[in-house]
Amino acid sequence: MGNRLNRLDIENLKELYDVIVVGGGHAGIEAALAPARIGLKTLMICGSFERIGNMPCNPSVGGPAKGILVREIDALGGQMAKTADKTALQVKMLNLSKGPAVWAMRVQSDKLEYASYMQKICSEQENLDIYISLVDSLIVKDNIIKGVKLEDGLSIFSKTVILTTGTYLSSCIMWGNHSEPAGPDGEDTNYGLSKSLRDLGFELLRLKTGTPPRIYTDTIDFSQAVLEEGTNLPLTFSYDTDPSEMLPFEKQVPCYLIWTNAATHKVIWDHMNESSMYSGLVTGAGPRYCPSIETKLERFRDKERHQIFLEPESLSLNETYIQGFSTSMPHEVQEEMIKTLPGFENAKIAKYAYAIEYDAINPMQLYPTLESKLVEGLYFGGQVNGTSGYEEAAAQGIIAGINASCKIRGIDPIILKRDEAYIGVLIDDLVTKGVIDPYRMLTSRAEYRLLLRHDNADQRCTEYGRRVGLIKDDRYNKFINKIELIRLEKERLEHLRITPKKEINEYLETINSPILKDGISAKDLMKRPEVHYSDIVKMCNLENPLVYPNSDQIDIEIKYQGYIDKAYKEAKRVLKLETVAIPADINYDEIPNLASEAREKLKQVRPFTIAQANRISGVNPADISILLVYLESRRKK
Repeated sequence: MGNRLNRLDIENLKELYDVIVVGGGHAGIEAALAPARIGLKTLMICGSFERIGNMPCNPSVGGPAKGILVREIDALGGQMAKTADKTALQVKMLNLSKGPAVWAMRVQSDKLEYASYMQKICSEQENLDIYISLVDSLIVKDNIIKGVKLEDGLSIFSKTVILTTGTYLSSCIMWGNHSEPAGPDGEDTNYGLSKSLRDLGFELLRLKTGTPPRIYTDTIDFSQAVLEEGTNLPLTFSYDTDPSEMLPFEKQVPCYLIWTNAATHKVIWDHMNESSMYSGLVTGAGPRYCPSIETKLERFRDKERHQIFLEPESLSLNETYIQGFSTSMPHEVQEEMIKTLPGFENAKIAKYAYAIEYDAINPMQLYPTLESKLVEGLYFGGQVNGTSGYEEAAAQGIIAGINASCKIRGIDPIILKRDEAYIGVLIDDLVTKGVIDPYRMLTSRAEYRLLLRHDNADQRCTEYGRRVGLIKDDRYNKFINKIELIRLEKERLEHLRITPKKEINEYLETINSPILKDGISAKDLMKRPEVHYSDIVKMCNLENPLVYPNSDQIDIEIKYQGYIDKAYKEAKRVLKLETVAIPADINYDEIPNLASEAREKLKQVRPFTIAQANRISGVNPADISILLVYLESRRKK
């Protein structure tokens, strides 16, 4: 069992920790649970036990691309998916009218239950201790991490440290012309770590995000809104969750959709210069893909209205989250804005919106393992790396936790490739391209998104989780059995002959599919867009058919086989460049004829492979050719 430690426990500590995790948000939880579950002595240090697993912004998990991140975290052996399943108020599969490359699950979470469940998991986890304090500085000797020093002067030593400080570094919250030093939900901010990182040579960025107002639910007239229900399918985030354990569809809590209008826009335009964003108070770069309502009006002047989703926060709270209405207007202006929305004529604000500005590091100072290039044994994960979103944070957290563990155990780290996982795309983008505003995972960022689907995250990531010890025997055997089940069913479909019998053709006509004139295998018939696995089951009275979600995976793999094979072929071509390693001790100043910008970027990023070098902005094909020639000449010496 884990322990809640007090100061006396820490002072009497005789053994080093293997891993210290600073922060208890979504990144910190995964970063701490991973090494603890592997068997390493781990300490989580956070400012408040009650804030472990807190959802300071939207009360949901998943969404486009983000939902696939959650599935990958689960396939690696992480916790987020399981907790999201246990505390879901509504479950939805997005983009079902589009291709499977963009299908993504999203759950509306009970934010109080989510945090409470995470606190229980962390406090009961063997090998994981929790200490409530703020870290003031890092203890570093000869560019190697040794531990952390707390604000009360206490020092704790460890072999590795993972910083998952979220938006708490030198943070301040703002509305109107008001600014005060605080983290999300008014929590204490942390100035000491920012200074410590600067003193160690880290480049810090100033970023900004925000949150919308919360409204007392019983003051909203939902009759003027469009009902948004979940998806009536046995959906789960975790491969371990039994669908019967999810909240039944008929008991799920609805969301609603409304739109802003001319009156809303008039109030905003009339007070635009009073917003923290436009008064000059905010200096940090805001999120491009989740902007404030003021920014939406400024950026999309031709749009007459903007979508607003009304989302329940918790069954224990009389509060509704106003998704898409983030603002940093003065409180009195927020009151005016809210009253203009349909059904909000009598609405009362439970919590006012605010913007938050904070320090983050330049992620180009990290290796793809998320270990710092400046201090050995120091890892970073989550919003401190310049990302936005719970899912992006948790994904980095589990990779940082795994790789810190790998370092201690002397085994190869996990570096997921861009054709293997959205996590691989996320981390590669961060460490290779850097950020200028908070990074959000999008399907458009993944060039192999048809390979990185919701349905096959286990096939892509489970072996990695198994290798590091997070996927245990029972889970792994279940995975192997599933793969074999799908293989055998595809084999059966390939050998199942369907002939142009009267009843077969009559069925095909009912689904608007051309009748058969010759025999065809069931697998080839399924390549028709309108023919699905369920149709084959009905036409042929198949015994022991697969059920959802395995039945959907059969459909996808057969229908899109040509596109999938093409994507694999392209990924394999690029993989050849991934195998061309660049020595860690390479001196780019010695390579003649490199463009000056390329030389500068290569020295900054220090790419591991030619493929990574090829993805750096400012490094062109000619520079890659020169680099390849240099590496070959060096190899022959």
